[in-house]
Amino acid sequence: MAGRNGLFVPGPTNIPDRVLRSMVVSMEDHRSPRFPQLTLHCLRELKKVFKTTTGTTFLFPSSGTGCWEAALTNCLSSGDTVLIARFGQFSHLWADMCRRLGLEVQILECEWGEGAPVERYRDALAADRGHRIKAVLVTHNETATGVTSDVAAIRQVMRETGHPALLFVDAVSSLASIDFRMDEWEVDVCITGSQKGLMLPAGLGVTCVSEKALQARRGTANLPRCYFDYLDMLAQNENGYFPYTPALPLLYGLKESLAILEEEGLENVFRRHAYLAGGVRAAVHAGWNLSLCAKRPEWQSDTVSAIVVPSGIDGAKVIDRAFRRYNLSLGAGLSKVAGRVFRIGHLGDCNELMLLSALGGAEMAMIDCGVALEPGSGVAAAQRWWRANESAATGTTGGM
Repeated sequence: MAGRNGLFVPGPTNIPDRVLRSMVVSMEDHRSPRFPQLTLHCLRELKKVFKTTTGTTFLFPSSGTGCWEAALTNCLSSGDTVLIARFGQFSHLWADMCRRLGLEVQILECEWGEGAPVERYRDALAADRGHRIKAVLVTHNETATGVTSDVAAIRQVMRETGHPALLFVDAVSSLASIDFRMDEWEVDVCITGSQKGLMLPAGLGVTCVSEKALQARRGTANLPRCYFDYLDMLAQNENGYFPYTPALPLLYGLKESLAILEEEGLENVFRRHAYLAGGVRAAVHAGWNLSLCAKRPEWQSDTVSAIVVPSGIDGAKVIDRAFRRYNLSLGAGLSKVAGRVFRIGHLGDCNELMLLSALGGAEMAMIDCGVALEPGSGVAAAQRWWRANESAATGTTGGM
């Protein structure tokens, strides 16, 4: 099929041309005297994205799932209790990993489409007078349902209950796209991957670890770990090297993507994502008269919208039609929401015109699959919203 595929899944995301060019490099000796310049630059600049001055950044050749495992195995012991809310596929998978690693898992079950239940976290922590809970796990942005949770509120609950547990946050589809504050929120381990807001191919597990978490690794934590050992990585990273072969092209790509984020300005990046998400939500609500999976406006994600299809319509068929007929890749509904939603990713290297193509293609696919829509209705609603809200994108108060 002629033309580029319209990639609007919530990861992997579109890669800027300059990042692609930066990765076209010859292989080199990763033990050379020159190599540490690249490693130390990336680790240092990543701290700005995590908003930390005290945390330690690590880069594993893995996906974000590898960093999930690193957080658990470095900081916890067999039989430790963790507290996690399950409200989507990725919080479910993280809880499943905890069980498979031999941890006791206390799950706060939530309806898919809700965010992390702050008051239920409070109740569970307040009831844990013996401090059996060693880690609190929160998915900042649940990619499966398009829901963003309030990590700051979870930390505040931990402060108010005086609970000493570690705080682990999955920010895979939020970091570098939605505001995240490692130091201010006292996050102990933050986890992300290269293929979302960092605008890279999949293959780098990116994580930031507090001194408290490192002390847990140095102390009594006894879960087995090898490849994902923080201390092995720390010992080598200190001099700019890795304990095993790093993903060289991805490191060069990361250096360039961090430069792009620096040039745009991180706060401007967050503003752009919120602005683009506003247009998509206008298309869904005002244009198509459909609903989002996110149950309340404050939970609506600025990086991915999970759109609920009408009763009697199979969301999987909409996705298949979009790909086969219009060369458009939309995100599938996963697990409990399979067939009930399709997802549009609007994160990373993205702008209004790119999203108009996604909305137009999704519109045609839905109509082809029997959804009663007026052609152009969602596109027009998004256009109107973006034109009326220019200041939301620029941070200015005036017009042209």
